[in-house]
Amino acid sequence: MFPDLTRDDVFRLETRRLWLRWPRTADAAAITAFASLPEVAQMTAAIPHPYPAQEADRFIFQARADNAAGRALHLALTRKNSPRAVFGLISAIADGPQEVELGYAVAPEMWDQGYATEAGRIVIDTIFALTPATRIVANTRVNNPASRAVLEKLGFAYLNTGLDPLPARGGLHPCDRFRLERAAWRAACGLRALPAMVHQRDGERLADPKAAVHEY
Repeated sequence: MFPDLTRDDVFRLETRRLWLRWPRTADAAAITAFASLPEVAQMTAAIPHPYPAQEADRFIFQARADNAAGRALHLALTRKNSPRAVFGLISAIADGPQEVELGYAVAPEMWDQGYATEAGRIVIDTIFALTPATRIVANTRVNNPASRAVLEKLGFAYLNTGLDPLPARGGLHPCDRFRLERAAWRAACGLRALPAMVHQRDGERLADPKAAVHEY
């Protein structure tokens, strides 16, 4: 689903406070530092706890393979105005020809600062601008109101609550389900030009940043 533009590890996104880029092998220690915390892992579907040795390396390898194949867009979060250690991850995973599933995890010391919302907004814009997806879906555990608040700020509509598979949690768990339709996104914000860095490839930028923004 994801285009050639995102399938090269020079691809990155810029927000007011963040760089979002492909995860690298050098990020393994930083990812382990927050992904191994129970308060982070227990709210996700895929992060195991206890966190196995070399799990971050496995994740990075798989994330890069998925990005290169266009199956997903897994990005690491770093702050612009501080040492560039990774403090979070955000993933957009193709689920069929027109649907993408969004997920994210942020280190606890960065909670309540708006980073998940900031990263989510640019990733959503990227999905709708560069792919044919008509909807983005996400879910949160019912005991995770902070994640629910992030999705609501991003414009997701609540659908229902039910039992969803959370493989790393060992089965089905109650989750709130959300969806963002392309039409709702367009009505809320219109078609925005993406930051210039999204168009950077091999050190060059497109002359017109809007040239890579597609109408669907």
